[in-house]
Amino acid sequence: MPARSYLVLTVPLTRFTLATALVSLSIEITPQAAARRKATDAQPQQRSNAISPTRNMRVARMAHTATTLRDGRVLVAGGFTTEAHAAHSAEVFDAVSDRFLPLPRMRAMRHSHTATLLPDGTVLIVGGYADGGRTRAEAEIFDPSTNTFSATGSLTTARAGHVAVALRDGMVLIAGGVSDEWKFLSSAERYDPATGRFSTTGPMTLQRESHTAVILHDGKVLITGGHRGRRAELILYSSTELYDPATGTFRRGAEMQVRRHKHDAVVLADGQVLVSGGSDERDNAGVYRSTELFNPANGTFSAGPQLLRGRYKHNGSSLLLPTGRVLLAGGASEAELFDPRRATFDIVSGANRMAGQFSAVALLHTGQVLITGGYGNDRGPQASAWIYRR
Repeated sequence: MPARSYLVLTVPLTRFTLATALVSLSIEITPQAAARRKATDAQPQQRSNAISPTRNMRVARMAHTATTLRDGRVLVAGGFTTEAHAAHSAEVFDAVSDRFLPLPRMRAMRHSHTATLLPDGTVLIVGGYADGGRTRAEAEIFDPSTNTFSATGSLTTARAGHVAVALRDGMVLIAGGVSDEWKFLSSAERYDPATGRFSTTGPMTLQRESHTAVILHDGKVLITGGHRGRRAELILYSSTELYDPATGTFRRGAEMQVRRHKHDAVVLADGQVLVSGGSDERDNAGVYRSTELFNPANGTFSAGPQLLRGRYKHNGSSLLLPTGRVLLAGGASEAELFDPRRATFDIVSGANRMAGQFSAVALLHTGQVLITGGYGNDRGPQASAWIYRR
């Protein structure tokens, strides 16, 4: 049999999608390449539901916040507007008209802050960085009934990159982060909406930034991972701790199976906690696909299924849906769904070039999800927004 010849084409994909690079090409591939293609196609890449673009935000943002209000709107506040500047601006997403509407400016420009819905329907906005890397102690309240921002008490310690959790008694726990001159914090404080003041609590057992915090079904708060230090002095944690609001104290919890920071955590319907992604010391060169599950009944972590996409810098972008599944909307250019019953992840169809890192996500009253801004894919802060529809 005469030898057959084959044309093997190598296409550089920098700044191009595979679909663009292969438009109108018809080539004969080697048997070896065909076998690799067949093996890849056989891998589970099931796609579920859909994400589609919606109207852009009025301002490009990353490291901002998105908070669902009682009236169904979503407050989008602060963030980076460029690689070097924090935002004064805020806007609201109106799901009825499917557009973003302007708001008066916040009292302070900030990014890497937190925004927490209070029992009376107002939103507490805390800390963050101002221009020049200075951390903020100032806090403010957004009132949806008047669309205005007003001052409230200041943090006892200026901080950014912290976590905030609404407690069952109506107070808000603020923990960790960094202060000026890269001072990593173990300190924690609580905000009392009745007095408008912050008071110290805790502290945590370790200084932490890029950590997560979730409230468990019993009212305690689980803190996972994070780091302290920078560059050559960076130390990542597999450690966790639990905060008891009744005593105002933290205690060490079980060790995670993997040291991780810049990850996410979300409480499942059955009370377990899904911890996903993050990275090692190499940052974007060491992004994880691993997950683990925390079981509050026995206080231990166990390995979970692998993500279909590596994810990091996605704290707060994993949401429990009314169906009991979890949408992981940040940290990568594609979203995926976790099904706790099958213990599997499925890629969500539709938009596959979301910004990814430091986006902000909010669950709408319809059960749909708003995904806003972020950066990634060789792009800085984005004004793009998307809607996940079941």
